[in-house]
Amino acid sequence: MYDKTNIFAKIIKNEISCEKVYEDEYTLIFHDINPSAPIHLLAIPKGEFRSFEDFVQKASPDQFLSFFSSIQKITAELKINKSGYRLIANHGKDALQTVGHFHMHIIAGKTLGPLIAGDKQHVVK
Repeated sequence: MYDKTNIFAKIIKNEISCEKVYEDEYTLIFHDINPSAPIHLLAIPKGEFRSFEDFVQKASPDQFLSFFSSIQKITAELKINKSGYRLIANHGKDALQTVGHFHMHIIAGKTLGPLIAGDKQHVVK
């Protein structure tokens, strides 16, 4: 069940402020308050979606397209599409999802380490 009092639901309802980067009818993108890189944004769909799985199953085609198009638009505007960025979505307790609202982290602005400590770095040339 979706918790309508989670922090992202409150941000969408303007009950809690955020440093917005982008907003449209379906999507909100804002700065993470605890960044792990020089650029660390959170992209959230405006709807009651607990996780990626929930979003894929319940989002309308317009919501789905808007969400991912918005991320692409922002990465291009920030010019991080040239140097590289990472998209992360945590799903469930094993992935340490801390907010019960689907969201993606957009992380960039420096060379990022491996996804999981101890992994070898894979470089695309």
